[in-house]
Amino acid sequence: MMPQFKKSEGENARVPSAPPTHTQTSSLGGRPAASFRSGAPGAPSVIGPDLLINGNLISKGEVQVDGEVQGDIHGTHIVIGEKARITGGIIAEEAVIRGHVLGTVRAKRVLLQTSSHVEGDVYHQTLAIEQGAFFEGKSRRTEDPTAGIARPDRRPEGYVPHAAPLPGALEQADE
Repeated sequence: MMPQFKKSEGENARVPSAPPTHTQTSSLGGRPAASFRSGAPGAPSVIGPDLLINGNLISKGEVQVDGEVQGDIHGTHIVIGEKARITGGIIAEEAVIRGHVLGTVRAKRVLLQTSSHVEGDVYHQTLAIEQGAFFEGKSRRTEDPTAGIARPDRRPEGYVPHAAPLPGALEQADE
């Protein structure tokens, strides 16, 4: 992690610095979040600390998980909170992990922060591990860590959600 440099007292006296908000900077090194989330909706989807999800999560934008997920998480920018527990895979453009993950992480940019506990393989273009983070598994650098992973938001051809069976479909199934 890069050291943080303090401004001289003269600079601080003139302009009081406010802490950066989530929309101003990314969790990775204070870079602007807009560079990671082009075209993503403004507000992240949040899984609260009192929520348990048993199944896969799919998002086209940012997801903040503070609860428990037993399944895979797909998104562009995924943040796993300190008290979060994930049992399943993570697939994203960027993954910031502060909590417990038991499963494979596949992301172009991965940050394992001090409070993280990851048991599983990490496929990445860029990986940063802060001092104190727990990581048990293999780290594999690859040009496209999400290549070959089927996008779950694609439906089979002819799929119609909540469609009633076609007339005669039940009779054909009995034959």
